Parts: sequence; C-alpha cells; structure tokens
Amino acid sequence: MSREDYEVVIGLEVHSELSTKTKIFCSCPTEFGGEPNSHCCPICMAMPGALPVLNKKVVEYAIKAGLATNCKIANISKNDRKNYFYPDLPKSYQISQYDIPLCTDGYVEIETENGTKRIGLTRIHIEEDAGKLNHDEYSRGSLVDLNRAGVPLIEIVSEPDLRSAEEADIYLKKLKSILEYIEVSDCKMQEGSLRADVNVSVRKKGTKEFGTRTEMKNMNSFRSITRAIEYEAERQIEVLEQGGKIEQETLRWDEVSGKTFSMRDKEDAQDYRYFPDPDLAIIKISDEMIEKIKSELPEMPENRRERYIKEFNLPEYDSNILTSSKYISDLFENAVKICNNPKAVSNWIMTDITRILNEKEQEPNEIPFSAEQLGELVILIDKGTISSAIAKKVLEELFENPRNPEEIIKEKGWIQISDEGAIKEVVLKILEANPQSIVDFKAGKDRALGFLVGQAMKETKGKANPQMLNKMFLEELNK
Repeated sequence: MSREDYEVVIGLEVHSELSTKTKIFCSCPTEFGGEPNSHCCPICMAMPGALPVLNKKVVEYAIKAGLATNCKIANISKNDRKNYFYPDLPKSYQISQYDIPLCTDGYVEIETENGTKRIGLTRIHIEEDAGKLNHDEYSRGSLVDLNRAGVPLIEIVSEPDLRSAEEADIYLKKLKSILEYIEVSDCKMQEGSLRADVNVSVRKKGTKEFGTRTEMKNMNSFRSITRAIEYEAERQIEVLEQGGKIEQETLRWDEVSGKTFSMRDKEDAQDYRYFPDPDLAIIKISDEMIEKIKSELPEMPENRRERYIKEFNLPEYDSNILTSSKYISDLFENAVKICNNPKAVSNWIMTDITRILNEKEQEPNEIPFSAEQLGELVILIDKGTISSAIAKKVLEELFENPRNPEEIIKEKGWIQISDEGAIKEVVLKILEANPQSIVDFKAGKDRALGFLVGQAMKETKGKANPQMLNKMFLEELNK
C-alpha cells in the first residue's frame, strides 16, 4: 500500500499560560524571568501545611477562553489532584481538573483549501504549571527552578478532527489569535506561554476505528510541530507497512535530526489516580457571571475581518492577514487613525514590515515602534516630503532606533527634492549621459523611461520626487 492509502489523525492539547499578575494558588508574581527560585513561596514550593487559595481571575480568564471558542460553561466545577512524579513538581501531584472541567463541547472554525472546517474542542480546564529543570552538562546534574511552578494554565483539548500537519498549523495559529484578542495570554511561544502536546495516529482510509496514537510533549514552535507531525505519520505508516505494531508512547522530537525518539510509555487517565483536591472548595459560577464575561468579550478576528472589508474597502486577502494577529491588527487600526490611509498602512504591514520581521525572526509583538510613528511615516509619503524609497530606509531605522519619522529624515538629510529647477537639472544631466535611452524611447521602448527615472533616483540618492521626474522626463523626451 502507498502513503495515499492512509489517513493521519491528529489531536492537540494546547497549554496556554494565563496573563494574571499572580499565580493560580498564591500571590507570587507570574512574570517571566527573574533569578531562579525568586518568585516562590511556601505554597508553590509545597511546604508542609501550606494551603492553596484559588485565584478568581484564573477562573474568569478560562471562562473567557471558553466563550470565545463556543464552549458550554459549567456552573459547578472543581479542582483535582493529578498524581505523578516529576522532579520539577514539588508536591508530586499537579492540581488540575478531571471529570468536571470549566468548559466543554466547544469548537474553532478554520479555513482550509476545501473551505471552512469545524474543529471540536473536548474541554478547556485550569491547572498549575510545573517548575523547570536547568540541566548542567558539565557537572552532569540538574538544578530546579520553581519560578514557573504554580503559574496558571488553561489546557485546550481538541477532538481528533485534524487530518494533516497543515490543518494543525492553521488551527494552532487561529487558537493563538483568539487568545491574543481576548487578552488572556501573551502567547509568547519562545517563553513557553503557548505550547502543545501533539497526538498522532494513522489508519487506513475508510476505517472508522482510530489507530494507536503517540504523543509529542511540550512543543512550542509552529514549524517544529508541522515537521514532527509529518515525520511521525510517515514513521507510523512505514512500521505498519512492514508488519509492525505502533506502541502507545510519549516521544521526544529532535529538531536537529528531524526525528522522534521514545521517552516512556504513554500514561492513561487511570495512571494518574485523580481525586478531588480536599484543600480547595467547589467552584460555583452563576449565569450572571457568565453573561457579564460574555458581554465584555472584544471584537473577534472574523468580525474585524468583515469590518475591514466593508469599512476600509480592503481585499479579503489583506483583511485575513491583518486580523490574524491582534498586535498587527491593532497596529493597523491605530496607524489608520493617524494618517487616514488604510490601503497604504496595509501595504506597509504586509510587505516591508512582514519582510523585516521574518528577516529578524521576530514576532509581531516585538515591533519596536508605535502605530503613531507608522501613521506619521505614511503622512510624510502622502505629503511628498519623502519618496517611497526613502520611506523604506526610515522604516529600517524605526526597527533599529524608533523615534519620530520626521526627526529621522531631518537627521539623515532625507527630505525629498521637489524643487522644479533642481529636478530639471538632474533630468538634463541624465539625458545627456544616456543618449541611447532617448533613441530607445523614440523607438517605442517604454522601459527606457523607467531606466532614466531609476538613474535620476540613484543620482539623487532616492530623494527626488518620482512623479516630478516622470513628468519632466516625458516633457523633454517628447520635445
């Protein structure tokens, strides 16, 4: 049988750190970084006799995430102890939720090449994060940092509805966008604020029963997740084709080799010996509280996209790109308020700003300049103060040393030349130096005009007004 005879089945368990100021069961700060073990107290260090107290804001954020993903919200919920040993989990159990999670039966819709597809969400529940092991390869030991222990998480568990690495990538990016829009998580994958456990299995097409799944834990890169799914699916198909059997196990993805390696047998729910946490009260949520949180939900990506198409007359493609990230969308909207030129702002974001972010391998939230500065840049172009070529230089400068664009062009001497006398002088000089281009233009070769304008822009280091150059070259060439 061939690869085309098999179907890949993918389910994702996404862990997102919540943007609360304090931890889930104590008042220690949740901010990233800090000296090891400096954001700790007896509660998150699991000292004997220390009792947890549930952070109300964690519950509110989880409900917010549930409502934004079309979930049912439980009026009665509880916390459970999930028992397992890891050296960075000081209690030797994790406080999570088992049989009565806060949110159930939701869905997220994604756009695929075959149209809109609904990905079911089994549940969203709250839990605490574990600490972190810092491995020292020289002393051959590990040190425990408990700063992250007790940081609040929501775990978003999908149904096994994804059928390709591409669909998983689209789903994850959509989920990230939703969490950013509702402002419950900063979703900084490089800091571990958003990570996923990836479950993969394969089955022959037309088969209803699922194959045996493997799980890859704590992946925090879209590219790595895509590569890992593709590799693991191929590996499982190869094992089955050779008459082997897939073992249910937890795997480690190695980015360098591009392969998965076995870590341990995969645990099932019964292995964790869940039971209700006796130190925490039942969570009771009123319908009034749910309605209040629902009324405070912001405009979601789909609604913004439709508004951009109608209000700003932007193409659907542009609107999709702009609303895929809240940071980009807010940058666009606030810049438009300054310059009142949505198409120009959209073009700058979708071309040069995106290019520079890719080159620097930065996320949108790492853009160093403000929407006001971007809007001012567009105004300077619209007024003819600078050309588009100079504007590209200003943008590069904004990424390196953000400040007022007008200050930059004065400091660098980049103000556009719009003086007719000065431009005519340049035009005559370029024509005199390029007689063949004059002959070509007379012979009907339109490219000759573009060449001459380009030479003039080079002569003026991009500062000449391009519209005036075009006009004057045509006047001289048509004499």
